[in-house]
Amino acid sequence: MSEPQLWPVGMVLEGSSEALCPPPSLELRPSCNKSQPSPPLGSSSQPHDGVFPEDKEPVKYGELVVLGHNGSLANGDKGRRRSRLALYKRPKANGVKPDVIHNVSTPLVSKALSNKSQHSISYTLSRSHSVIVEYTHDTNTDMFQIGRSTESMIDFVVTDTAGSSGQVGGAVGEGGGQSIQSTISRYACRIMCERSAPYTARIYAAGFDSSKNIFLGERAAKWRTSDGLMDGLTTNGVLVMHPAGEFVSEPAPGVWREISVCGNVFALRETRSAQQRGKLVENESNTLQDGSLIDLCGATLLWRTPTGLRHTPTLKQLECLRQELNAARPQCPVGFNTLAFPSLAQREIVDKKQPWVYVNCGHVHGYHNWGYRKEKGPPGPGGTAPAGTGERECPMCRRVGPYVPLWLGCEGGLYLDAGPPTHAFCPCGHVCSEKTVAGWSQIPLPHGTHAFHAACPFCGTWLTGEQGHIKLIFQGPVD
Repeated sequence: MSEPQLWPVGMVLEGSSEALCPPPSLELRPSCNKSQPSPPLGSSSQPHDGVFPEDKEPVKYGELVVLGHNGSLANGDKGRRRSRLALYKRPKANGVKPDVIHNVSTPLVSKALSNKSQHSISYTLSRSHSVIVEYTHDTNTDMFQIGRSTESMIDFVVTDTAGSSGQVGGAVGEGGGQSIQSTISRYACRIMCERSAPYTARIYAAGFDSSKNIFLGERAAKWRTSDGLMDGLTTNGVLVMHPAGEFVSEPAPGVWREISVCGNVFALRETRSAQQRGKLVENESNTLQDGSLIDLCGATLLWRTPTGLRHTPTLKQLECLRQELNAARPQCPVGFNTLAFPSLAQREIVDKKQPWVYVNCGHVHGYHNWGYRKEKGPPGPGGTAPAGTGERECPMCRRVGPYVPLWLGCEGGLYLDAGPPTHAFCPCGHVCSEKTVAGWSQIPLPHGTHAFHAACPFCGTWLTGEQGHIKLIFQGPVD
C-alpha cells in the first residue's frame, strides 16, 4: 500500500524494502529543507539569560503572545510560564543543524541516543530498523523551545486551559481550570532565529528533550523525502497560519498549515492526529511573519516582530487611553451616574462604576438589575450579574441580548494599531480599537480536532453575532 504518485514524498512503510536501501551512515551537509540553509531546532537556557557586553542593547527577534490572556496569566506571570515572551539574541549561539544520518538496527538505537552532548532525531521505521539524524552546533542561529514541560531546555512553558466561556481549549496558563490531560506536547515546537540581519525566525515541530533527543515512534507519521532524508509529524501537530497580507495594514487570515519536524509545510490532516499527512505545500515556508499564528492543540500563540510591535500600544499608552475614556465622563443613560473603566491591574472583579453594554446594540449603561427576558434569576453577589444569567432588553432601543461588563484589552501585542478603544468583542465585552476587532473577527482559530471558530484574543470566548464585534455607544455627561 503506497501513497499516490503525485505526492513528491513517499511514506516509508514498516518492513518495506525502501527503508533498507540507504547506506548505514550518510553525512548531511544540506539542511532538511533545501530552501533553508540552517534548519531545525534547539534546546536552550532562558532567552533573557545573558547580558551583552558594554551595555549594548540586545537584538530582539520578536515576541510570542499567548491568546486568551488579557495581559498576564490568571495567577500572574512567573519565570518561563507567562502570557507573553520576548526572544532576544543570545550572548552565544546555541543553534544546531543536521550533520550525519545513520540507518541502524533497533538494538543500536539506545546507544546512539545515550550521548547527551549530541542532539539527534530518531525515526523508528519498524521494530528492527531506525534512522537517526545527528545534529551539530550551528554558530549562525539561536534556538528557543516551547512546550508543556517545565524542564530547563524549554524556554516558554505553555499549558492549556479552557477558554473563559468553556468553549475554547485555546487559552494557556497555570491553574484555573487546567485540563486533566493536556493535548499540548511536553516538547511541542522550536523556533530558530538567524543571528544576523534580517534575523529570520523559522518554526519546526517538536523540541529536543533533556537528553537532546527528538523521538518519533512507530506510530508517528514519518517518511523519507525525495532527497533521501527523513521527516515526520508530531502526534497532535503544530499548525501555523501566516497572514494573507501585512498584519497591521491589511489584516486578512491566511490558510492553516501543518509544520513538520524538518520545517516543511503541509496541508492539514483529516483530523488533528491522523496518521496520514496532508499534501506538501511547496510554495509556502515555515518562516514566521508579523501576525503568524502557531497552534499547539490547546494553546495558540501569536508572533509579533519588532516592526509590527511599533504599531501596537504600550501598557503606558493603554493606561492613557483608559484615562481619556474616563475623562470624557461617560454616563449611564438611565441612572445618569458617571461610569469609569477600572485600572488595568484590576481584572475579573466588576467595579461599581464599571460600564456595561448590551452586545446586540452597543448601548453602554451602568449596571442595573432589571430587563431580564430569559432565565430569570437574581444578580450575583455585590450587585453583579455574570454572563449567562439571561438576556436583557436594552432600555434605549428595546433590542434583546446579552448584557455584560466592559473590560479594556490590556495585552498590547494583540492590537493591530494604537487606535482609540471604540469597539468591543461580542459577547465577552473586551474593548479595543476598531481595526483590532475587525481583524480578529475574521480569523478562524483551531478548536478540537478539526473545527475552527473566531474568538476574542483577550479571553478566548467564541465570537457571536453577525460581525463578532459591536461599536460602543456612550452617553456623554448631561451637564
